[in-house]
Amino acid sequence: MSWRTIVITKRAKLDLQLGFMVVRGEDTTKVALNEIAVVLIESTAVSLTTSLLAELTKRKVKVIFCDEKRNPSSELVSYYGSHDTSNKIRKQIAWRQNTKEAVWTEIVSEKIRKQKELLELLGKEEAELLSSYLQQIAWNDETNREGHAAKVYFNALFGLDFTRTEDNLINAALNYGYSIILSSFTREIVANGYITQLGLFHDNMFNQFNLASDLMEPFRPYVDYTVAKMDLHQFEHPEKMQLVQILNRCVEIDGRTQYLINAAKIYSKSIFEALNENDISQIRFPEYELQIYENDTVF
Repeated sequence: MSWRTIVITKRAKLDLQLGFMVVRGEDTTKVALNEIAVVLIESTAVSLTTSLLAELTKRKVKVIFCDEKRNPSSELVSYYGSHDTSNKIRKQIAWRQNTKEAVWTEIVSEKIRKQKELLELLGKEEAELLSSYLQQIAWNDETNREGHAAKVYFNALFGLDFTRTEDNLINAALNYGYSIILSSFTREIVANGYITQLGLFHDNMFNQFNLASDLMEPFRPYVDYTVAKMDLHQFEHPEKMQLVQILNRCVEIDGRTQYLINAAKIYSKSIFEALNENDISQIRFPEYELQIYENDTVF
């Protein structure tokens, strides 16, 4: 599996050469394409050749483009993520409503469980309240325990006055981190032959990534933990790189240690298997965090 996250921060030209991405800037660097999982183009002064973009797409590398404020604004999505995309989309349209609701119940439960574990790790007494919400989850979360848990959780992490609608450094960091995680899941959805618009729970006609929004939910606490540990007096390049590095965090999944970006691949496939086979026992969630590996390459 590929694992490297390549971040381009300065003026450069990127092109393809014999299975390598060549970065020509102040210096010239080559990176083997089979090692790359994500390319984050942070600077608007970067040019890429179409041959490189075509090869990155073929290899299912996620390419994320940032705007003039260096915030993610768009990404490269392949038309044909799998050789049997048409068949996969037919299956996706035919997923049973009962199975989708069962899978969503599992996803929400895991999200609240990870939020509870994070609060326990940080010594927050509100973890007990999230534990009670976890026990109260109804089918398809019809009583919205997710929403109640989120309010308690964010207030415990960032203070009683904090809301997710404020324009502040904490929300800027959370949104940046979530966008990186979301892009990882759009990559896995397309790579497996499905489309991102048709979700399990999320069903916004203006959201191109409803399914990715569903799948990413249990992974949000990895971003929350990173932001909670930051001493945010600014939100610039160093802080953004801490969030990009989340993809290289190690977790345990299905009995093996994996980078988070590869755990997302295993988890996504297990969700699709559960939906196709009407069997939620197929689902595999990351179990716990081990350590952070520094596998980001910044140019």
